[in-house]
Amino acid sequence: MSRISRRAALSLAAGAVATPVAGTVTVAATQEERSGRNRVVRADLITAVMPSDNWRVIAVAIRYAHRIDLRGGQIPSSAFQVAATINRETASRTVTRAYTNTAAEVSDRGRPGEYLIIELDPRDANARAAGADPLPLDRAYAIRQVTDLPELPASPFAIRNDGMINPVVDDFCAGSFTDSTGFEIDFRLYEPTGPGRYPLVITLHGGGEVADNNMTQLTGNRIAVTFAKPDRQRRHPAFVLAPQVPLPRPMEGPDGTDWTDARVQAATVGLIDTFIAKYPVDTDRIYLVGLSSGGRGILNLLPKHPGKFAAAIPTAGWGDPSTIDKITHIPLWADHSIDDQVVPYKEGRFGKPGTWTLMNALEAAGAKVTRGEWANNLPEAEFEARSRALLREARAKGSHVLFTSYSPGTTPVNPHLAWAQTYENDVVIDWLFAQSRR
Repeated sequence: MSRISRRAALSLAAGAVATPVAGTVTVAATQEERSGRNRVVRADLITAVMPSDNWRVIAVAIRYAHRIDLRGGQIPSSAFQVAATINRETASRTVTRAYTNTAAEVSDRGRPGEYLIIELDPRDANARAAGADPLPLDRAYAIRQVTDLPELPASPFAIRNDGMINPVVDDFCAGSFTDSTGFEIDFRLYEPTGPGRYPLVITLHGGGEVADNNMTQLTGNRIAVTFAKPDRQRRHPAFVLAPQVPLPRPMEGPDGTDWTDARVQAATVGLIDTFIAKYPVDTDRIYLVGLSSGGRGILNLLPKHPGKFAAAIPTAGWGDPSTIDKITHIPLWADHSIDDQVVPYKEGRFGKPGTWTLMNALEAAGAKVTRGEWANNLPEAEFEARSRALLREARAKGSHVLFTSYSPGTTPVNPHLAWAQTYENDVVIDWLFAQSRR
């Protein structure tokens, strides 16, 4: 039994209005035009899921009643002060750019329009939009204009944000699936547009996103959203299915649940099978991708269902080498940081072998493994060039298993976050979509 509910693209409260600049509440449009005032209609935060460092507020979009045209003039970042109140603590955000635009979105180049975009530094300590759960950010941001602009005079009053705009995240619908035993698992789904059959990408999140919020499997790491972003969908249109491991129920013990839990695994497979039966999926092109605990889930699921999936990308995972001989035929591109201390590269958590040991076992079982090592903080072009060279080497020797190791001290933020560039890498993703069971 399944249940799918479509979310609105923008979660905007009916009738919500931004806190107005003083003196504009009762002024009619014609009076505004005569007086030169431009009323604030609303303000929204713009968020982005970062490659390896959670969900962050990257900008504020203020909508005005009338178009703003600065006639080529620049807006200094010092013209605005932005403060965020998170968990009752207020701190400034760093303004990096300000410009007008025709839509509530960040842009490389601004243009005259009804929107004023104030970009914020995502590295700010208080930039996060979520902790273990999404943070309550409605009206959490105060924006003050402290410098007069040609069409916008400064004001002593702050504008408060009404809501949030979550590009790509808002394109996923929310749903849940209940299997024959009554076990329920939440999921998010992105559907491509247009007729035809499409590949299916199933994303398995990490242990930090185990929750009952049906959100952090999208926002904790950029794994699901990177497959749904517009440029990726133009290149590789596909269904993207992002299930979420639920929190353990009372009396289930201290270990909780993960992708290897029998109930979670059965429900996940049931969800996939039900989805395939109901949607136009190209069943020869079903892919598993996952990180950390999700990587472990991949390496546990594949031996049990060796004929279901066309390829997989397990990142920073671990598993059981005694079952690895069952998946020598499945194309894999695995990656792991050598200095990972959360899921060690060689000997994984709870004594289970890490990716390096599993690749050795796969090779011993008869698979040809093509290995490469480079820094995980290389510029994107160089990173992809290394990946392209590794792929050429694999093809030259007839290998369908690739393994990338990241040199110690080169993985940004934390050595465990090996996926910093994995799902941004067009070479790896092009390779994935080229795989088919036929």
